[in-house]
Amino acid sequence: MARFHPLPVAAVDRLTDDSVALTFTVPPELREEYRHAAGQHLALRRTADGQEIRRTYSICSPAPAPAGDGPRTLRVGVRLVDGGAFSAYALKEINAGDELEVMTPAGRFSLDPAPGLYAAIVGGSGITPVLSIAATLLAREPEARFCLIRSDRTSASTMFLEEVADLKDRWPERFQLVTVLSREEQQAGLPSGRLDRERLTGLLPALLPVERVAGWFLCGPFGLVQGAERALRELGVARTRIHEEIFHVDPVAPTATATAPAPAHSTVTARLDGRGGSWPVQDGESLLETVLRNRPDAPYACKGGVCGTCRAFLVSGEVRMDRNFALEPEETESGYVLACQSHPVTEKVELDFDR
Repeated sequence: MARFHPLPVAAVDRLTDDSVALTFTVPPELREEYRHAAGQHLALRRTADGQEIRRTYSICSPAPAPAGDGPRTLRVGVRLVDGGAFSAYALKEINAGDELEVMTPAGRFSLDPAPGLYAAIVGGSGITPVLSIAATLLAREPEARFCLIRSDRTSASTMFLEEVADLKDRWPERFQLVTVLSREEQQAGLPSGRLDRERLTGLLPALLPVERVAGWFLCGPFGLVQGAERALRELGVARTRIHEEIFHVDPVAPTATATAPAPAHSTVTARLDGRGGSWPVQDGESLLETVLRNRPDAPYACKGGVCGTCRAFLVSGEVRMDRNFALEPEETESGYVLACQSHPVTEKVELDFDR
């Protein structure tokens, strides 16, 4: 069960003009709770003007060894978002020595280290979880190789330049780095421009043996991730070998399925942290909103169908999801839903947050 704990800020490192890395100290008694897989994320929480604000940021530090102690520190990358209530606070107000409310790690955009060739296509701050994935894989598995294809606007806007360069220095034969800048010409390497579906379809076979890549990790803006997935599918890559994480998606108008008639009266039964309860769903509420009215400890972060923190198993009944950018097709086929995007289609719905 995900929980918040206050963690002290050990360091605030400026990465670019509009991004920082926050390092948290994990006390000994909480190290097991904050044990994480490479690629997982943390939700940070603050209260401003009487309102609770939660935002999710990926862990960029390597995952701890399975047999060792949990992490002593955790590091996340934060990029400023226009109008961002939390990112502006992180860049302008947080200092070393402050204390923040940090949720225990969550997320399934991760890789269990194993031999083989792996690759990632990332844009902007999408480097954050992939940095953890690549560093963990290369350190733990000597028979693994990793190809990182990253897209940024300019060299000055590129996050974690030194950390990625360190991977190249430590494992020059096993780590391949390809950099593309969309708004700046490079003295060497690929021409500038966006990494869209058409460009990736021609580029990827020239960079690496696409058919031998055991796992592809796509992370960044929605357009880049969507274009990369389409390019990989055109190149014959199976959907099960493609893993995606999107950091932000603009609001969209409800689709036709979102306007399907709902029952006049619905009840949601939810199991959470070993305890259950049943509550009526108010008109227009998502199932997460219903549960939160009665169980404020229900897990969530973005409420936008992106982070997956509110994932729950649909025990019975039917729901419709407004959108889903967090769950893999295998998860939805197995019965998992995003509570923040789910609305009842039947009069009774049962969710299990503990599975």
